[in-house]
Amino acid sequence: MLDEDATSARSGPANRLEREESQLWRWALGLLVLFAAAVAALSWQQLKDLPYRLWAIPAGLFALAVLFAAYAFGRKREVAELKQILRDFQGQAGVTPSEEQLDQLGQLIMRSQRNFKELIDSLDDAALAISLDGTLRTVNRRITEILGVPYSHLVGHKLEEFLGAPLHAGATGGLARFLEKRTWSGVVEVRLKNDSRRLYYDCVVNAIVKGGEVTGASVLARDVTAHREKEQRFTQLFESLQEGVYISNPEGKLLEVNPALVSILGYDSKEDLLNLPPEQLNVDAGGDPVLGRGGSQSGRTRTREVRLRRKDGGVAVCVDTSTGVTEAGRIVRYQGTLVDVTEKRALEQQLRRQEEFRRHLLESFPDLILVLDLKGQYTFVSARIGELLGYGPEHLMGKNVAETENAPPELAEIYRTVATGESSLTSREYGSRHRDGSWRTMLGMASPLLDAEGKPAGVIISVRDVTMEKKLEQQIIQSERQAAMGQMIGGFAHELNNPLTSILGMAELLQEGDMSENARKQIAILHQQARRAAEIVQNLQYFARPPAPGRGPVNLNELVQRTVQMQAYPLRKSNITVDFFPEPAIPAIMADPNQLMQVFLNLLLNAEQAIRESREKGTIRIRIGRNPDSVWVVFQDDGPGIAPENLAHIFDPFFTTKRPGRGTGLGLSICKTVLREHGGNIEAATSPDGGALFTITLPVAAAESGTAAK
Repeated sequence: MLDEDATSARSGPANRLEREESQLWRWALGLLVLFAAAVAALSWQQLKDLPYRLWAIPAGLFALAVLFAAYAFGRKREVAELKQILRDFQGQAGVTPSEEQLDQLGQLIMRSQRNFKELIDSLDDAALAISLDGTLRTVNRRITEILGVPYSHLVGHKLEEFLGAPLHAGATGGLARFLEKRTWSGVVEVRLKNDSRRLYYDCVVNAIVKGGEVTGASVLARDVTAHREKEQRFTQLFESLQEGVYISNPEGKLLEVNPALVSILGYDSKEDLLNLPPEQLNVDAGGDPVLGRGGSQSGRTRTREVRLRRKDGGVAVCVDTSTGVTEAGRIVRYQGTLVDVTEKRALEQQLRRQEEFRRHLLESFPDLILVLDLKGQYTFVSARIGELLGYGPEHLMGKNVAETENAPPELAEIYRTVATGESSLTSREYGSRHRDGSWRTMLGMASPLLDAEGKPAGVIISVRDVTMEKKLEQQIIQSERQAAMGQMIGGFAHELNNPLTSILGMAELLQEGDMSENARKQIAILHQQARRAAEIVQNLQYFARPPAPGRGPVNLNELVQRTVQMQAYPLRKSNITVDFFPEPAIPAIMADPNQLMQVFLNLLLNAEQAIRESREKGTIRIRIGRNPDSVWVVFQDDGPGIAPENLAHIFDPFFTTKRPGRGTGLGLSICKTVLREHGGNIEAATSPDGGALFTITLPVAAAESGTAAK
């Protein structure tokens, strides 16, 4: 009986130690399961897509598991010591443990409990054990900090006493599901008393089992409030962005889009867009998907312009900026943004069309358009500069108006007048040298260029070539002068006719009377010179009187003779002899005598000037003849002749080889026009003997009709 009591006494402590060891290892296994579940729930696969570094949670849990393993190893050593003491007790059967042994045993147990308490208090996450009715059985230091209540006021109290609202968890199923699964993980929304904030904790809950039944739960909770708020802000930003945001697989299949992209492509819902095959977004048939990389595994950021097909069949032009996301060295998806630039591109195209229209409009102006900024630099030069000056726009672009080579000072002057505000509109005529060396008369008109706010931004100058207009003006002035001279000559001739008639009459009467031979010779000379003066006056009247309307019979011999007599004095003064032999066989022609006389006189004047400028004396030969189908008049001089390069332009209006002020360049052009109106022509050549050779031809039909009319 005593042995049984002793055995029972020895087995009692052993059983308690065995139970403590069993409980210890259950705690160890429970925590290991807790950490394993936490790692599974908070794996990197789930957290890698978020813009925050939540992937650090699994690493932290792994570190905690290592610490707990070290702690469990130390506890195992303590238990081994307790077992050794127990074996010592068992070896001393029937002997009561000493006070020292019992004290040693108690110290080991207290040290073990203290180490466990220090372990869970060292955790940064909240840890607690709670019964099924909500009573707190134990908590760590982090719980007391969160609730602001000491440990002694928490243990034994229900959790709901410290909450301002019931817990709200993301998972569903309730207590029955937990008792069935004996584990749960998820995010819990917590509101504390006297605190309006919403706190979020990522929790891992495992059942505490005794005797096969769940008696409570162990909870490990990490504060993810800041992460949750950032996630919410990110979600709000994602949903509110005006730019389209998408995630696609490498083949271009959309995995996620924001509402802006749904709106850009004109779909009713996100699901409609996500269900589209990748190729349906292609504008052109065939080819790789627009949002894919065409088999490329490059994860680098790429920016490009793409064209996507909208739901209504239209085209959306977007700027796509995408980046590849890799896993294990392989691209698993692409994420990017799409900025809708459809309206911008349409506006740019419209602006280009307007710019082209403006450019063509400016180029179609007959004037040269120059635009200068307030610094006097050319910012625009129209292509008309090539026709006016023989240069391209680059000859002036970027240069200063006052520093440009061979720039006329008048152009810089009108620029300064407008740029300084002295006048809002000014103009000036000036001479400018063409690239080929010829001089042109230009008219420049300057006006201010205003910006969108109506402030001066520069000066616009339009330049017009008025060379022809100025020559026409001079020609008109010359014509008016000649008309006035004709009137004066007509009056002068009329006044001379009266005394000449008296002189001729008196000379004839004196010749009939008796006088010496010497006196008779002197009166004959007087009569001859008076007759010659009367013919000159008659020729002046013939040239000065206005042309009669229509045409009549004209004797070419007589018309040439009259022209030569009119120019006889200037020719004699220049020591120029006229060699003219009339041709009796030439019939009269139907023509305007004044116009033909103007042609002949112009050729005589040109020949006279050419000879006088090259030599002291010369000869002008005039011949008249007839071909089978035409009549001709040839004027030939022994001057310097016509340069070969000038033969093609000699009949062009305003073309002249004379010095400035000596000719308008219209004489030969008028001659050609007059002869064409008469059905004839005029040709120029250089004589083999030197000098110029002009040949006038008129059709025979005109001559024959003239003869018939006569």
